[in-house]
Amino acid sequence: MTAAATEIAALDATAQAALVRSGQVSAAELVDGAIDRIERLNPQLNAVVIPLFEQARAAVADATPTGPFAGVPFLLKDLVVEIEGTPLREGSMFLRDNVSTFTCELVTRLRRAGLVMVGRTNSPEFGMVPACEPQVHGPTRNPWDPRRSTSGSSGGSAAAVASGMVPMAHGNDMGGSLRFPAAACGLFGLKPTRARNPLGPEYGDAVSGWAVEHALTVSVRDSAALLDATAGPAPGDPYPAPPQTRPFAAEVGTDPGRLRIGYTPRIPGGTLGHPDCVRALEAAAALCASLGHDLVEADLPGLDEGVGAAIGTVFNAATAWIVAYWVRHRGREPEPHELDPLTRSYWDAGRRVTAADYLLAIGDLQKFSRTVATFLSGGERGGVDLWLTPTMSQPVARIGEIASTPAEPLKALERGAPTVAYPLVVANITGNPAMSVPLAQAPDGMPIGMHFLGRFGDEATLLRLAAQLELARPWAALTPPIHATR
Repeated sequence: MTAAATEIAALDATAQAALVRSGQVSAAELVDGAIDRIERLNPQLNAVVIPLFEQARAAVADATPTGPFAGVPFLLKDLVVEIEGTPLREGSMFLRDNVSTFTCELVTRLRRAGLVMVGRTNSPEFGMVPACEPQVHGPTRNPWDPRRSTSGSSGGSAAAVASGMVPMAHGNDMGGSLRFPAAACGLFGLKPTRARNPLGPEYGDAVSGWAVEHALTVSVRDSAALLDATAGPAPGDPYPAPPQTRPFAAEVGTDPGRLRIGYTPRIPGGTLGHPDCVRALEAAAALCASLGHDLVEADLPGLDEGVGAAIGTVFNAATAWIVAYWVRHRGREPEPHELDPLTRSYWDAGRRVTAADYLLAIGDLQKFSRTVATFLSGGERGGVDLWLTPTMSQPVARIGEIASTPAEPLKALERGAPTVAYPLVVANITGNPAMSVPLAQAPDGMPIGMHFLGRFGDEATLLRLAAQLELARPWAALTPPIHATR
């Protein structure tokens, strides 16, 4: 790779687009550079599982895209988000020959922003496990240590961005699936407010609003500007997110003011996370205090066994819905070898969930959401503005540790759950925005993310704080051993 191409690989999406607008680099050169990086690094990482190289080159062959990210190469996670005429496998052998028949609204908006789709990234089957090791594609490896997992489910996208293949990539999140891999790979991961981005035309309200779409980025400004480009309801959406008062990009660099930040090192049940995670939390709390914020140790109220049982009911039902959706579209049920063992266990459990069970669980969780809203009511009303924990509760697992087998179908659940014991799913339950910020490293060099839960509809406060933290502790220059600039 040329020196110029290496320099471009070190830039975020905003800076790459600026090169195109100024005429210093063409969109075709950006796309060719990304393809070169993918072809060079992907054999080590297995991040990109469906190349769309020819389509990408064709998209910039005759004209330069317009928009805030004109000509910037982008990767889509191989889950949910469809492009007509291209494969969508969702990490499943059941969908190994599936080809999309429509293009979703989010892709239309990404293209309108100038982004060029160069491929799809690996995902565990239907995104239902905090690892990225589907049978159909094999494991994605972490560029910080290829023996380690990327967590999941947006693990392929995380590995691709962390290694410099592309400056940002799509991810989605139904229980932490964007934020966990952001933490494991040293990236910024923002989970937007429920309904901030559209899910149409196929979906309106996925799993009662738990599932959201956005991206994994290196910089805070990329995440904010991308959300500006994609946010807003589409015709027929069941409900909108609260409108922002100004562009999200304008929040980057704005003083967040003096925030009251609650934090805890404890996972539900009262035990501490791993010592490395707890030390990183203490450092993050001290950093926030040094920036003028008030830190108060506080556990999240209301997170009891009843809430935990309701979460389990919803996840089982969600898996049953996903499989039923594809059975309807495929016209047949999957053969035994076409589902990973954990998925089949979830599917079996989900088919035993009645409609009443599901609605009772949703009611319990909506009641819990009101408790969370009161907790996040702000310092003047006795609550907090944000709630801080480590993103992950244990160091990043090794490849193969979070993988089920036919003999042990629940192994991935049993091994994966202890690594993600901090309750990031609360943001999905409540619909609140949340973010993982790459503020620390373990003694062995692996990234450790810090997680902030915000108020419903209030991405602005999160982005202001994230930009303040990014300025105080710049992370973009910390690149993994497997990186395009090396």
